[in-house]
Amino acid sequence: MGWTWRYETADGTLVRPAAGTDEAFGNQADAESWLGEAFRVLLDQGVDQVTLLEDGNPAYTMGLHPAE
Repeated sequence: MGWTWRYETADGTLVRPAAGTDEAFGNQADAESWLGEAFRVLLDQGVDQVTLLEDGNPAYTMGLHPAE
């Protein structure tokens, strides 16, 4: 399975953004690098937070909105 992202609203409801977001990455660094490039698009598609999954198990959750 590798490293994948789960996309959520602020209250934890799952969001299905546009195609291309079901990609599995070979390592954590590649997954995080991709997110660094894609987070603005995800925000535009209604994603407020993401959870990084390693082989389906949650590693951490983080918000995508800038700190105020």
